[in-house]
Amino acid sequence: MSVIMTPQPLELKKVIVDQQEEVESLLEQEEIIERELDSRKLRGFLKHPNVLVISGVRRSGKSILSLLLSRGEKYGYLNFDDERLVGFTEKDFNRLLQAFYELYGEELEYFVFDEIQNIPHWQVFINRLRRTKKIIVTGSNARLLSGELSTVLTGRYLDFTLYPFSFREFLRYKKAEPKTTDAYSTKKTAELKRRLAEYLQLGGFPEVFKFGKSINQRIYGDILMRDILFRYKIRHKKSFKELANYLLTNFSREFSYSKLQKVFALKDVHTVKNYLDHLVSSFLFITLEKFSFKLKEQVIAPKKVYSIDPGLINALSFQFSPNLGPIAENAVLLELLRKRSYGEEDFDVYFWKDYRQREVDFVIKKDKRVQQLIQVCCQFTGPETKERELKSLVEAGRELRCDNLLVITDDLEGEEVCKGKQIRFVPLWRWLLT
Repeated sequence: MSVIMTPQPLELKKVIVDQQEEVESLLEQEEIIERELDSRKLRGFLKHPNVLVISGVRRSGKSILSLLLSRGEKYGYLNFDDERLVGFTEKDFNRLLQAFYELYGEELEYFVFDEIQNIPHWQVFINRLRRTKKIIVTGSNARLLSGELSTVLTGRYLDFTLYPFSFREFLRYKKAEPKTTDAYSTKKTAELKRRLAEYLQLGGFPEVFKFGKSINQRIYGDILMRDILFRYKIRHKKSFKELANYLLTNFSREFSYSKLQKVFALKDVHTVKNYLDHLVSSFLFITLEKFSFKLKEQVIAPKKVYSIDPGLINALSFQFSPNLGPIAENAVLLELLRKRSYGEEDFDVYFWKDYRQREVDFVIKKDKRVQQLIQVCCQFTGPETKERELKSLVEAGRELRCDNLLVITDDLEGEEVCKGKQIRFVPLWRWLLT
């Protein structure tokens, strides 16, 4: 029987120094793309005895962001997702602090901890440390981070979600960020559309631009194995992987727990809900609820599932689908969620569907009011398709008392009146750059 040994002080120092050298080398040698978020707001939160929690899918750039926020300060950094820290328990936190102070002095002001949710009772340690230090915690599991921290730090932490690169960040990396006048240039518009097709195929994981699109398959596999199967000790691994693959290849479509339970012959609906919860908590998938003014109807109705990144969708299908509609719909949702996370405005996103199966892709609700309805129709295959999509939008507008109606398209731009409702048309590339 093998015994897992607790890391000793000397070994802890080696891990700290090795990781510190690695991240500092990364910041010096790699081209760091500035993210489109309010870093001043995040830094400002650290001026108080609070904890900044940066969560998001694995490989989305959380560690780089946390280090950039600490730049210019004396900080201690440790990533707990390191095989040398196997055996580390809550009893070792004091020894860890001692190792930091012996290496860098007690005047350390900032601490950055990656994937600290791997250690039991980590939130108690963070609660003690944040009273005198500025703390940034990053992790790839929303439930473990926010859920466990909220039990100790009610109202004393800011939870920020980081997503893979947006289209604008992708253009910034490619050094192709548009100027204001480019929107009026036929040549520049064609170039932006070509870049958009590339972005929708590759996705927004930073490592993809360095190692190629094949890295998406590895990222997907790592999330399944390390963040879910290993962490939650799931026994029926084959069924779980098949379920995840099914959801990824059926993105932007509706699902129900009972249907999934029958398709994969799982024990019960509760098992399916647990599996979905793990996939969503690990940021691999996003689920949308159907909009209803009645909470019970909203809870029991089928939901829609989306991927955290279009590159993962294409990685699993092994070819880029010529049907841009679902991919564009997925990209629009991700951009809405970025705006909610990175900006000042708080809103909820749903989809709408009535008893006649008329559907609207996205309902944007703030407080108790529906602010906007968005239909994503990159390509109208004919007059009947256009009429059907616009009728659904108009009907939803009347039912939900919303006049802000938007259709995101491939090329079409302008306004049109349909059954007394003004509808605005905006190309996807332009909307993503707004």
